[in-house]
Parts: sequence; structure tokens; C-alpha cells
Amino acid sequence: MGLLGRLRDLLHRQDGPALSVDDPDLVVVVEAFDFAEADSAALARSPRWRADELAVLRHHVRIPAEQVERARELLSPDGWVLVAGDITLVSRVQKLDALHCAQERSRMASLAQRLGGDALGWDALQKAHEPAR
Repeated sequence: MGLLGRLRDLLHRQDGPALSVDDPDLVVVVEAFDFAEADSAALARSPRWRADELAVLRHHVRIPAEQVERARELLSPDGWVLVAGDITLVSRVQKLDALHCAQERSRMASLAQRLGGDALGWDALQKAHEPAR
């Protein structure tokens, strides 16, 4: 793991309880599949998104099967996890805000295009919110 990955892990540990991309308690709290909609607007319209908690940012991309390993090589050093399929899911735990969503959406669009694919959009997952008692 590179220096940036270790630093990100350290920061995440300070932000609250651990979270992983395959946590079974995760639920989708926001979706952004309309490229005409700003990421800030997608976050603002979601009453379930909690800005103060970690989230899993998950990009949905179409990447040719022969390019999936190349994508993994490029993204893994920054903590991204790829699950290949008809639509490849590229996920990472992070604090979620409009700026970082926009930066990562642009990065995924660029990567997908470079590898002969398409970026379809993203969603974000957080642990299911337990209602107050």
C-alpha cells in the first residue's frame, strides 16, 4: 500500500467506525446517473445521505473484459476495489462531498474512455440509519 493509501486509512480510522466496501449493512443513500445533474445536486436531493459519516462511493462503469486488470492496476493503489461483470463496480470508502464526487466521476469517465468503455454514473452507500428510540 502506498503512502497515500496509508494516510487515507489513518484519516478514516479517526472519522469513526470502520467501514468496508462489502459491509452487508450498507444501503444506497444517493444515486447519480444523470450526467446533466451536478454531483452537489444529487447529494442535496438525498435525505438519507449523512455528510458527517463515511460512505462507499461506487462507480458503475463498462470496461471491456480484457481491460479490467489494467483498470485494477491503475486504481488499486488509491484504495479502489473492482468487481468485474457486465458492469464493473469500482468502490472505495471515503468521506463524501460534492467536490470529491465530481473529481472521481471525472476520473472514472476518463479511465473508462481510455480503456474503451463508458462511465455510467455512481451511487453512494452508508450503513443503514437506525431510527432514534
